[in-house]
Amino acid sequence: MASDLSDLYQEILLEHNRRPRNFKTLDDPTHQADGFNPLCGDQISLQLKVGDDKVHDVGFQGHGSAISRASASLLTQAVKGATSDETMAMFDEFHKMLTEPDAELDIDLLGDLEMLAGVIAYPTRIKCAILAWHTLKAAMDGENVATTE
Repeated sequence: MASDLSDLYQEILLEHNRRPRNFKTLDDPTHQADGFNPLCGDQISLQLKVGDDKVHDVGFQGHGSAISRASASLLTQAVKGATSDETMAMFDEFHKMLTEPDAELDIDLLGDLEMLAGVIAYPTRIKCAILAWHTLKAAMDGENVATTE
């Protein structure tokens, strides 16, 4: 059963890599940042339209590993429509999921992002999964660049 669930998660991640959601450039974004993972060469440019304390639209461009691209795709789906506080809470929970193996997680907040929990078993891939999230945090904090160093 666990293997079936793992296979399903892997297939969903591959689908997000093949057909990433919100893979676009926004006209007139209110927030944007570029992210780079020097370890494996993943690059991302993330743009958001935030107004009335809500993420109205989000888009990304970039290239890199399947995990990096799938994570960015899932991120865009998760934060669209969220408030700034909810977005930062998702960042914190996602970061905790990938960096604190025994942490108690808010699965309701993570939603589909939980599919990336298996990345923790591959320490060299954690930075691939978290790049989009550090880029999101940089954009929300008014910074232009994020790295996973």
